[in-house]
Amino acid sequence: MIYDITIPQFTKMLKNLDAILAKAIPYAEAKKIEVDVLLNSRLAPDQFSLLRQIQIATDTAKIGVSKLTGKDAPVHDDKETTLPQLRARIADTITFLSSVTEKDFAGAHERKITTPRWENKFLLGHEYVVQHTIPNLYFHVSVAYEILRHNGLDIGKKDYLGAMPFRT
Repeated sequence: MIYDITIPQFTKMLKNLDAILAKAIPYAEAKKIEVDVLLNSRLAPDQFSLLRQIQIATDTAKIGVSKLTGKDAPVHDDKETTLPQLRARIADTITFLSSVTEKDFAGAHERKITTPRWENKFLLGHEYVVQHTIPNLYFHVSVAYEILRHNGLDIGKKDYLGAMPFRT
């Protein structure tokens, strides 16, 4: 169950984010906007920039899965300064996610998960996924989407949601 709501969805959302970023490069070139302007854009003065939103989205996916499975996640030093570097980080995270199997989540439902910020408190694995990891990932992907849309990138809900598994 935890596998089904993490690996496929996290992978999909990161691929959607990457596709949106791919649209940002020609947009910036066409509008003669320095890409750094987009990367450092934010919606509010006290909010993280686009660059940091992407870093946190990838961290949320890889670290969340790592905590649930015990598998080592790739380490990124948060020194990306370009869209290609951010896209490479997304690709690296997707590669990690694709290496995780359903069997790797054995025992994850009841695993005690904590972080230093939680001051010795913990959540059980299923609580961690539903209460923290999923909302956090969607929040940061949404904010990244909104920053780019706010800056004029021609993207819409279909770009955010990506392909749907419709049936006929």
